[in-house]
Amino acid sequence: MMPHDHDKVYVTMTDKFMSGWGLSQGKINKLIFVCDSAEEAQIVFHNAESRGDMKHINMTVTKPYYSPSKYYAQTKTKEDASNWYKPNYNWGR
Repeated sequence: MMPHDHDKVYVTMTDKFMSGWGLSQGKINKLIFVCDSAEEAQIVFHNAESRGDMKHINMTVTKPYYSPSKYYAQTKTKEDASNWYKPNYNWGR
């Protein structure tokens, strides 16, 4: 069986805290988390919901695209953002 793009699940969100300054000056900061399964995506989704600085949290099997003129989009993986993939991560609380 050939692999398909939909073998990945993407969790997207707007980072309210980082939007509008730094590398996202004048733009909306979007985070895109690449997940290997629906179960993994549920963990990332739940962790995003537990934070006060994330909004517009969504899950999709279609690779998201955000226009660079309006958005600063960052793609994250387990390799560079491992805490997001840990069930019920407490963010230092």
